Amino acid sequence: MSRYIPFPAYPDRAPLDLSFLYKNEKPAGKHGFLKVVEDHFEFEDGTVARLWGTNFNGAANFPDFDYAEKVASRLSQIGINIVRFHQLDAEWHTPNIYQFTKGERKGDTLSFDPESMKRLDYLIYCLKKEGIYVYLDIFTYRKFKTGDGVENAFELRDAAKPYSIYNRRMIELQKKQAYDFWTHINPYTGLAYKDDPVFVMCEIVNESDLFHFKIEVEPYTSEFRNLFDAWLKEKGIDYNAFNCDINNKDDEILINFKIELQEKYYKEMIDFMRDIGVRIPITGTNWSTSSANCKTQLVTDFCDSHVYFYDWRWGERDKFCMNKAITQVPESGFGTLSVMRVFDKPFFVSEWDMPWPNEYRAESPILYAAVGALQGWSGFTIHTYSYGTLLNEMKILGKEVSSASIGGVPYREGIFSTWNDPAKFGLFYHAALITRRGDVSRAKNKYAIKIDTLKTSTKPAFRISSELSQIAAYYGGDTDAQVISEEHVLVDEKTGEVASDTGEMYRSWEKNYGTIDTEMTKCAYGFLGKNSPIKLKGLSISSKTDFAVIAMSSLTDSPINKSDNILLTTVGRAKNTDARFEGEQMLDYGKPPILIEVIEVDIELKTERKDLRVWAVNAEGYFIGAIPTIYENGILRFTLGDKYPSMYYLIQAE
Repeated sequence: MSRYIPFPAYPDRAPLDLSFLYKNEKPAGKHGFLKVVEDHFEFEDGTVARLWGTNFNGAANFPDFDYAEKVASRLSQIGINIVRFHQLDAEWHTPNIYQFTKGERKGDTLSFDPESMKRLDYLIYCLKKEGIYVYLDIFTYRKFKTGDGVENAFELRDAAKPYSIYNRRMIELQKKQAYDFWTHINPYTGLAYKDDPVFVMCEIVNESDLFHFKIEVEPYTSEFRNLFDAWLKEKGIDYNAFNCDINNKDDEILINFKIELQEKYYKEMIDFMRDIGVRIPITGTNWSTSSANCKTQLVTDFCDSHVYFYDWRWGERDKFCMNKAITQVPESGFGTLSVMRVFDKPFFVSEWDMPWPNEYRAESPILYAAVGALQGWSGFTIHTYSYGTLLNEMKILGKEVSSASIGGVPYREGIFSTWNDPAKFGLFYHAALITRRGDVSRAKNKYAIKIDTLKTSTKPAFRISSELSQIAAYYGGDTDAQVISEEHVLVDEKTGEVASDTGEMYRSWEKNYGTIDTEMTKCAYGFLGKNSPIKLKGLSISSKTDFAVIAMSSLTDSPINKSDNILLTTVGRAKNTDARFEGEQMLDYGKPPILIEVIEVDIELKTERKDLRVWAVNAEGYFIGAIPTIYENGILRFTLGDKYPSMYYLIQAE
């Protein structure tokens, strides 16, 4: 019978404060502006940038001053060093960048609201002090209005996708918005955004391309056909632009035109931002909907993509969520990310999630961080911390607002809110260390996967192989990687397992567990009960609980076997009190407090330290008791889950 204990979250602080590990990184910007150096980011002083963080969505970007100070401090305590400002321009939330409150009709999107900007400015100031950088989204959900001089605005979706990629009026409006952002002077830092190295990355448009969205609204359909016709004549191609299916995804002539049109858009926007003084790396868009879309990103400074381990059945009334573990499937999304990566550019993941209420979601934070480090990616921001700032009232998982949807989208009610989730955000301490400290080594081998067709995305060569060696899409040119066909199978799914070529990572979808085994961080995750004991170098884990994540990281410069300060986290299922499910359907959210399943496990740790004590730490950051231990023959033995059960344990010298 499983046993659960309360483990609530508090919006003004974290249970543990690991900011001391990163104290030399404050304030953000001390190393100068971020720049591209071959396949990674560096700051101007040569410091390599490794970034672990979160998105702030919608109204979360415009907090009052007191909240801004507290949330920046909390993120710093956890080890986060980047926040992506997302959905600033979405009209469904308030504040937004155009309007601080609802009520008065706003007939255009031509100017920023002064109060919204004041709050955004102060948030940036607070984050900067805490060593936290900013990824700025300048165009995500903007709803163009008739007052903007946009034709048929009522029929356009958010960001006018995909028409904003080629319509001249919309491009000029995007330039104006970029200008207004980058030349704005923050009174709290005294710097224009373009002159502040707290900003490290920018995208031109969020999740928009010419290959995914249908072109069907006038006058933009006719405008596209006219542009297509002019291109055909310029190329000398005999093709009827006015009597063809412009949404055909297999027409090679049409695909090549869309590639050039999208590249032209990116180049124009990048050139404009460079002309007004923007120095940081800029990307185009951030999803791998097709290889054609991925190819267009080659004209930008870096590549970015999004991935979700989720099946999108969360409705306004009927709420279903795939209840499956990553350790139960061969491919879990890393291959989709890798389609967007090329070896001569940095790669960043600005959105990812394995959303609540999937009971196995605790597998995701450390695994994503570890795969990113193995690949040499530059970092991650989870989607999302929260959609608002009234977090004191949000005492359960997944229900951070009162409505059943926001802007007609049910999952915005809180399914992606992670700030109070012990199963996900609770493991960010370790994920941040893996990413920022480089606890997992980069893979030894590199495979450049030759893209033979621009009509499809993930092919066999990409499947699972992100957990084996470094992989990337390849479109030709010089490379030091081994070039292979996209049909080449690097990992045979029938074997049921994959191990990194470094020997530090292992995952089995047949046995349903995985491990990370390095000097500074060790972890076992998945269905540990049936696979115990799990033997890592210097660490034995024997779990009595069927599903768990058990992670251990040194909090010093010394490896775990010599460290006098170690964080041990044990977590598996987390839920709201009295939550009710029927299979994959949630019938009742439940009520406070948030509960975690007690993980019962026997630990044997090889250590040179004879003076270590194991302290259980509760959600408020209190020592609640010392776990009984036995030290003999260089092994520290103890059992968790019986006395003083918790999620966090500090193993510290007397």
